[in-house]
Amino acid sequence: MFLKLNHQKLDVYGASKQFVLECYRLTKSLPAEEKFGMITQIRRAALSVHLNIAEGSSRKSEVERKRYYEIARGSVIEIDAAPDVAANLTYMDGINTESLGESMIRCFKILTGLIESKK
Repeated sequence: MFLKLNHQKLDVYGASKQFVLECYRLTKSLPAEEKFGMITQIRRAALSVHLNIAEGSSRKSEVERKRYYEIARGSVIEIDAAPDVAANLTYMDGINTESLGESMIRCFKILTGLIESKK
């Protein structure tokens, strides 16, 4: 935000930022009793995606950079599991998750491409 660094120009950085925002929108719709459970976990994992991309992009070593991208992708997968449980608990009834799904898939694909290109 204050520093103007190259990672802010990356497609994956913009995609992950959108993904974080979608995750926060989703969690606003979840029941209040999930405040210290599912809501917190989804938000922490979403922010982890974005922050690991930012930090990984600053690493000089390809191996280190790839590891941060792998951690970010793991957090995307973690978040994908949460709405599945939420749906089974009927928390997702009436909630439009299309934009969340699109941003999740976009993030996952870009991160996978970055990880694969580092091999």
